[in-house]
Amino acid sequence: MSSDKVRIAVVGAAGAFGMKHLDGLANIPDAEVTVVSGTKPEPTQAVADKYGVPTAVVGYDAVLERDDVDAVILATPTGLHASQTQAALAAGKHVQVEIPLADSLADAEATLAAAEASDRVTMVGHTRRFNPSHQWVHQKITAGDFAVQQMDVQTFFFRRTNTNAKGEPRSWTDHLLWHHAAHTVDLFAYQTGRIVQANAIQGPIHPELGIAMDMSIQLKAETGAICTLSLSFNNDGPFGTFFRYIGDTGTYIARYDDLVNGKEEPIDVSQVTVSMNGIELQDREFVAAIREGREPNSSVRQVFDCYRVLGMLEEQLA
Repeated sequence: MSSDKVRIAVVGAAGAFGMKHLDGLANIPDAEVTVVSGTKPEPTQAVADKYGVPTAVVGYDAVLERDDVDAVILATPTGLHASQTQAALAAGKHVQVEIPLADSLADAEATLAAAEASDRVTMVGHTRRFNPSHQWVHQKITAGDFAVQQMDVQTFFFRRTNTNAKGEPRSWTDHLLWHHAAHTVDLFAYQTGRIVQANAIQGPIHPELGIAMDMSIQLKAETGAICTLSLSFNNDGPFGTFFRYIGDTGTYIARYDDLVNGKEEPIDVSQVTVSMNGIELQDREFVAAIREGREPNSSVRQVFDCYRVLGMLEEQLA
């Protein structure tokens, strides 16, 4: 890259996560959002106006044909992620796709092949790798000061209707396995090593949404560490994912960007890195990798093993 800014298009800009990326990118001096894209003209233009983006377009092809776009960030429905990532690479654009990379193992494999054949940066939004709380734990592991024995993780939502993170109607159906479990499966492997055993069971299928609303997953890493993950769209209470790390030298609990020890005593993670915003940190890594011509943390290659495991679990559930 030259010294000029990386010119980025945010696709799905009017959605909950599109705006989170726009908020994060606003803090990155080396990034410039030149285009926002959506499926409807009015909300897309409103987002462009709000964030001072010069161009709003409808549709994805209108983004890929532009010469003022070096890179795309895909905050689009899960079922489009694999094909849109491949299309961006074919158009010569760097791409960061929101988690999950795909909603099938075959699509994940095809996208990995496209990424390996390209000289573009291809990154997946596995935000947990970037949250300061999990970075703090990762640094202790890397330094040899902490080894995970068990992770106990709860991913809870109340989502008996098709709504997004802003509570607005959603045009597609979210998925506990391919989306929400992906966060924890990848994080567990990132913190402990390759997953060598995985089991899953699921509860009843919702009559309208057509998905399981409750799921339980067990994982074991090559190090011997284990993980128990409980997921629910039925939980009427605080929503989000809560991680308990039980290790050889301590216990740590991560809730969003807060970290406490096993006695609920706060741990200051404000100095771990330049921001407390995981999405911004993820976007910073994307921009830096493009400018430095290197593989990013959370590249398709690095996170692919997560999708191998999800594919195994899907076979079990079937």
